Amino acid sequence: MTVARGLPPLSGLTEQQQRGRSCLWCGAVLTVGADTDLGEQRARPATGAAYSWFPRACADTAACAARERRHAS
Repeated sequence: MTVARGLPPLSGLTEQQQRGRSCLWCGAVLTVGADTDLGEQRARPATGAAYSWFPRACADTAACAARERRHAS
């Protein structure tokens, strides 16, 4: 899957967001069927080994954007 916007840095994400349990953008807890799999991503830290992570996002992009705006205020 192609992500329409760039992924945020891993350092700014919660563990739940990094593991795909919460939305990458708004932080909402995700359930199967109400999510969009953003595919395997590779992290290449400055030190240590590269690793894969599997972000997910809300399937309802309008609701996600509204939650994201509320958190930004």
